Amino acid sequence: MKKVNFKDKFKKFSDQWSPKVIAELNDYQLKLVKIQNDFIWHKHIDTDEVFIVIEGEMFIEFKTETIKLEAGEMIVVPKGTEHRPFANDEACIMLVEPRGVVNTGDKTDELTAPNDQWI
Repeated sequence: MKKVNFKDKFKKFSDQWSPKVIAELNDYQLKLVKIQNDFIWHKHIDTDEVFIVIEGEMFIEFKTETIKLEAGEMIVVPKGTEHRPFANDEACIMLVEPRGVVNTGDKTDELTAPNDQWI
């Protein structure tokens, strides 16, 4: 049992759109990721996805609307829902998802990140 300091963990990496695992809870991983600019349209067939904004602001574009999230806010994207996250300026985000989830969901792209990168 060790405490985890988000600010310290975010200082350990600079790459964007590449989630880093900071802890596991049962079969779920808690990941930190820095994001900026556009991601790809994608969906996760088998799992919901949660975005928790730690610093900055981000947007999640859906087919019918775009939702803005600021520090201290979160959203759960239901499984099978096509979406595209983006941030105008760098934002620091936490993800909570089952072990093995690919960040680009049903797509493979140059933004597809390796799994299980721990910091």
